[in-house]
Amino acid sequence: MANLRALQRRRKAVRNIRKITRTMELVATARFKKAMDRASAASAYTERMARLVSDLAKAGLEVSHPLLEQRDVQNNAVLLVLTSNRGLCGAYNANVQRAAFQRHQQMKEEFSNLQLEVSGKRGISAAEYRKIPITTPYTHFEDKPTFAEVETLANRYLEDFILGKLDRLEVAYTRFVSFGKQEAVIETLLPLSSIGGEEVDEEEGAGVPYEFLPSIDSILEEVVPTSFKVKLFKCFLDSAVSEQISRMLAMKRATESADKMIKSLTMQYNRARQAHITSEIIEVVGGSEALAD
Repeated sequence: MANLRALQRRRKAVRNIRKITRTMELVATARFKKAMDRASAASAYTERMARLVSDLAKAGLEVSHPLLEQRDVQNNAVLLVLTSNRGLCGAYNANVQRAAFQRHQQMKEEFSNLQLEVSGKRGISAAEYRKIPITTPYTHFEDKPTFAEVETLANRYLEDFILGKLDRLEVAYTRFVSFGKQEAVIETLLPLSSIGGEEVDEEEGAGVPYEFLPSIDSILEEVVPTSFKVKLFKCFLDSAVSEQISRMLAMKRATESADKMIKSLTMQYNRARQAHITSEIIEVVGGSEALAD
């Protein structure tokens, strides 16, 4: 009887856990769709901005901007790590943390002044556990970063770079490739080594005539910083989408595991109950035979 009660309690507990994981899966699915829509819209804008700057470079003009300068001596660097505030999202945080901390060890040898900035409570806890000092922690971005929030951060990086306080900015985040593929990467955002981006077709836009009003310098003064801000914002959006996908898949696997466990516990309970009933029947038959004698 005690075994039956234990199996029944365990099956009830697993069912309650399944309700939670199923609910979290549905919530993550809804958040993923919203985050995916925002990332898709930002991706189109990023590609268009990169195409515009690339076309300016192909116009045959000499263009220059402080953000494009490669410095011979680089002493000051910032490594920005993007993680989540919440867990239960599979290996999402572990993958980006592994890549980020490995890169952090390499950058310590390359730069005399290295600052580590971490977004997300999970990344902050991981750095503290490894006793790696964090210059600036961020916990307010959540899974719905706004352009205004990221722009504030980007403006500080731009100002420090132009003033010579920052020579290199690298971002560790999870890049969204497709629904079935997200990869932890390290990207260098400052300096902007080249105008445009890898996503832009080199042949597209070539030979397009441009008229610059008031001047090419004034246009670059607006376009180049905006291109950096958009790239940084895209990193945050990719991280948000990847987080929701990872949580959705993790909760789906947990729900499926709970289903299998409930089925197994139900079979064990039925067998134990059948054995208990059989044992009681044998006892009743045995008792009746003893009375008959």
